[in-house]
Amino acid sequence: MGNTVLYESDGRIGRITLNRPTVMNAINDELPHDLAQCVRAANDDPKVHVIVLSGKGPAFCAGYDLTYYAQATGTNDITQKMPWDPMQDYKFMMRNTELFMSLWRSYKPVIAKVHGYAVAGGSDIALCSDIIFMADDARIGYMPTRVWGCPTTAMWVYRLGAEKAKRMLFTGDKITGAEAAALGLIYKAVPPAQLDEEVEVLAERMAGVPQNQLMMQKLMINQAYDNMGLNNTQMIATLFDGITRHSREGLNFKKRAEERGWKEAVKERDNGTFDWTENRPMNKPQ
Repeated sequence: MGNTVLYESDGRIGRITLNRPTVMNAINDELPHDLAQCVRAANDDPKVHVIVLSGKGPAFCAGYDLTYYAQATGTNDITQKMPWDPMQDYKFMMRNTELFMSLWRSYKPVIAKVHGYAVAGGSDIALCSDIIFMADDARIGYMPTRVWGCPTTAMWVYRLGAEKAKRMLFTGDKITGAEAAALGLIYKAVPPAQLDEEVEVLAERMAGVPQNQLMMQKLMINQAYDNMGLNNTQMIATLFDGITRHSREGLNFKKRAEERGWKEAVKERDNGTFDWTENRPMNKPQ
């Protein structure tokens, strides 16, 4: 296993920790692979009944590492030269989607413990877990739906339903843990000081159930989502994700990030102060 994600066992509880704290556990090329390897290790651990997933440092996960993927000049796995090959992009992004989904397909239940931020690709990771706790002041959202992204796991719609998923993905807004719980996106939001305790109480309660019983209940529930077309939805979402990044607007965002830095480009995107079609700052309303 690599060092971007850590695994250790604690009695009947396996603990997986995202481990890039200096960049708020931002996703690089290695992290999805390391995450899936840790899930495999927990599933192979004969003592473990339940997995707790968390992030080291100030946040759970701040999404893809835009210093590398957006700000760096030239092409990479996220942005190709034009004309681009949609299938090359799909192969890379679907690989990551499948690696994130190792949490959903884990035979052992996964509880996510979210503090700070679970945004963009970080929200994909959190939403692939079975049960999500958030600090009530933490933030979750998929801001790249404003430009340069589509959530490839598509778990927003399966957790929220059509109308509430549209409300989130039409705006790219971030919401607090308290708001996420009220929407039904997550299981529970608690004060930050109580987050560890609340997760431990439920993990210990679940850990008292035989492994085979937990596995059967999870397989039974998950197959209902498979029957609702989860795999097909993820295929479309992953294709659309590539299109967003290679559209005129997506390429303009990448260029802006190269020229001004990704923090400035993201600020303009999230505040709605830049016209990505015309590639210029928005005209101020009269």
